[in-house]
Amino acid sequence: MSSTEELLKHELELHWIKGTGKSGGGCINEGTAYDTDKGLIFVKYNSKPEAFQMFEGEYESLAALKTADLVKVPSPIKVLRNPKGGAMLVMDYIDMQGLSLHAAKLGEQMARLHLINKGLKEKAVSKQQSLHYKVDYSCYVTHFGFPVTTCCGYLPQDNNWMDNWLDFFARKIDQHVRWAEEKYNDRDVGQEWSSLLPKLPKLFLDLDIVPALLHGDLWGGNAAETDEDPVIFDPASFYGHSEYDLAISKMFGGFGQTYFNSYHNLIPKQQGFNDRQDLYMMFHYFNHWNHFDGGYKISTIRLMHDLNRKLSS
Repeated sequence: MSSTEELLKHELELHWIKGTGKSGGGCINEGTAYDTDKGLIFVKYNSKPEAFQMFEGEYESLAALKTADLVKVPSPIKVLRNPKGGAMLVMDYIDMQGLSLHAAKLGEQMARLHLINKGLKEKAVSKQQSLHYKVDYSCYVTHFGFPVTTCCGYLPQDNNWMDNWLDFFARKIDQHVRWAEEKYNDRDVGQEWSSLLPKLPKLFLDLDIVPALLHGDLWGGNAAETDEDPVIFDPASFYGHSEYDLAISKMFGGFGQTYFNSYHNLIPKQQGFNDRQDLYMMFHYFNHWNHFDGGYKISTIRLMHDLNRKLSS
């Protein structure tokens, strides 16, 4: 038995554990499935020093989505420090394949997920309850943010609560501008962002944005399906504008028009939707630039410049 299996056996209080031979992973983490006396589990590994914080955020994101009980997610079990360095996240194992037959069902489920907090608001107001936010996600959340830091990829997101969505989102971009300046010594991006930022309120005129529980990183690689249901995983959750979750879903494909049609049957597009999608895509291009460099700088600057020009007219 490997040292990892010994650690898992001890921490999870297992009688026995053995590898299944199934593994998975991507450009950030690796993972392995195990059979145990308590059922199948999947363990994600990352050797980076900041991995424990990253997996704590993912654990809390999965817990929030699990509590909502609208779309299938792996049940988080435990976050462990790896004696070899980094950390690991243990969750239950779900046998799944690529999203196909259940894309429309997922669109409806995601829309209903995004509407939960709005329903809690209406219920709280009708009962004249005090409005607040709680870590148990059972009450109406009035602010934008999350109880813990979550990571989109391995980069941390500042989720400290704010009462204004645009201010919260701008802080997310500020983080990435600062990282781009520090990592690449790029000064043009800061100038472009400083020019764009004061124009952004034009994109939010007459919008009443109720904080919605988001997946936070819902691209095609983070969605799949079982025979019965769609599944989402690898979340980087926070409470934000529901439209935010759609932007990365369009960037890399994998969902199809049936997904978006089903979603918008419940949450119709509002005026300025397409321009706000460009704004939210800008965050993800920034995130990829600061993770992987490559050609993402060009896409990021182009989006900023195009929005700047459009909002200046």
